[in-house]
Amino acid sequence: MTNQSGAARDMLQKQLKELDQIFQETMETLNIVAGTERMAKWKARTSALITESLGQKEGQKFSALQPGPSFTNDLVEEFTDLTDYFRAPLTDLAKQLAQAASRSSSGD
Repeated sequence: MTNQSGAARDMLQKQLKELDQIFQETMETLNIVAGTERMAKWKARTSALITESLGQKEGQKFSALQPGPSFTNDLVEEFTDLTDYFRAPLTDLAKQLAQAASRSSSGD
C-alpha cells in the first residue's frame, strides 16, 4: 500500500507540474483560449490517472469539478482562478496521501 500511495503522490506531483507549465506558457503567450483548451485536456488526463491510482470515487470527484461563472471580464484573472481551482484539490489529495503514508509507516 505504501508503494501505491507513493506512486499516487508522484503522479499528483507530476500533474501539478503539468498544470503549472500550462499556466506559465499561457501567461507568456496570453492565448487564454488555447490555455483553457489545454487545461480541459489536462483535466481529463488527470481524472483518468486519479481513477487509475486512487479509485473511481476520487477520479469522479475530480472529474466533476466545474468552476462557476466568472464576471470579471479579465481573461488572465479568470485563467489564474481556473488554475487555482484545479490546483487546490490536487494539493489536498497529495497532503492526504502523505499523511496516510506517515501514519502507516509509523504504525509498523
